[in-house]
Amino acid sequence: MTRLASTRLLLAIGSVFLVSASSAALAAGMTEAEIREKIIGRTIFLAAPMGGEFPLNYRTSGVVDGDGKALGIGKLIQPSDTGKWWIADDKLCQQFNTWYKGAKMCFDLTPTGADKVKWVRDNGETGVARIGN
Repeated sequence: MTRLASTRLLLAIGSVFLVSASSAALAAGMTEAEIREKIIGRTIFLAAPMGGEFPLNYRTSGVVDGDGKALGIGKLIQPSDTGKWWIADDKLCQQFNTWYKGAKMCFDLTPTGADKVKWVRDNGETGVARIGN
């Protein structure tokens, strides 16, 4: 391989690395401070599979509550529930009293826009949510 070809190859590899590194930085999950700033004290609207949005209120008191009456889920499950939230290892965690049989679950949150986040639950499930007021 000539010196010019070697230099071009190194430049190409370096460019790929820089693009990959900057993409990874853009897709970094939220920190505890960011979760407290952007999520806590607000209503988060989860995109529902059949359309519409499901609101969850992350209150500053450590209480989380949700109400799916507008989506008509009362026919399938208890339409509203209350639980608690906390932050552990830069993940938003929650446990409802009834929903999910009271199981604890944690979420990695990644901003995807000014008022949107992608969530990945500790069991691998994913979705998107809109950050409200």
